[in-house]
Amino acid sequence: MKVIHTIADLQETLVAARAAGQSIGLVPTMGALHEGHASLVRRSVAENDVTVVSIFLNPTQFNDPRDLERYPRTLDADCALLTQCGAQVAFAPSVAEIYPEPDTRHFSYPPTDAVMEGAMRPGHFNGVCQIVSKLFAIVEPDRAYFGEKDFQQIAVIRRMVDDLGFRLQIVPCPVVREADGLAMSSRNTLLAPAERAIAPQIYAALDASREFARSHSITLTREYVEARINAVPGLRTEYYSIVDADTLADVSDWNAAPAVVGCITVYCGAKPIRLIDHIHY
Repeated sequence: MKVIHTIADLQETLVAARAAGQSIGLVPTMGALHEGHASLVRRSVAENDVTVVSIFLNPTQFNDPRDLERYPRTLDADCALLTQCGAQVAFAPSVAEIYPEPDTRHFSYPPTDAVMEGAMRPGHFNGVCQIVSKLFAIVEPDRAYFGEKDFQQIAVIRRMVDDLGFRLQIVPCPVVREADGLAMSSRNTLLAPAERAIAPQIYAALDASREFARSHSITLTREYVEARINAVPGLRTEYYSIVDADTLADVSDWNAAPAVVGCITVYCGAKPIRLIDHIHY
């Protein structure tokens, strides 16, 4: 596997691949890779001739500098995992390489980017669109792979792809969970043992709410999930939204949209660590 740090070197590598008629898959990541990322990479390797995995901790999508500061950085371990998964290229540029000048572009796709994470983390999805659009323009992939754990992010990126006219396929991939149900996340490494022990209660509440929802309204289901999680010492729900799976607009009853999803963010521990998850109803 090649580890490439500059746009020029990456594009030179990919020109040769395209000249040979090879298909290109892209897996955008911020590093601190785990089995969830590995599942995306393996799928790309199976479906494309060349898989590029970007490892770039994008500063423009962090509205809290402390969050950016403590995000894990594990490039050597990341590259070892990517080699095992069969990726051909790891693209690990510097911030100066990606942003030689400040990116002043503004993206707006309401309601998709204005609710939930968009409301709680102002500017977050603008930063996501800045970096993902740059990666799409640099790599020009045939397919790009994203984990469904970041459910809202995929919805926003779909809107951006339509808006900017990128010719590629967005491939959403299922959440990969630990044996106890906790969604795999780079942030999980920041949890102290006692915090890691209670974090699975988030998914346990979501999973139980499926049965509860069969005989209760959306409002009562939302209250059920929040109350169950908030009853666990060390967990605090920031929001639980039950929304149209396409637009991410709130729905008032279970038949208001073809597909309904519940999206949650929970603070875990004293630090605290912010964890997200979702469930399909």
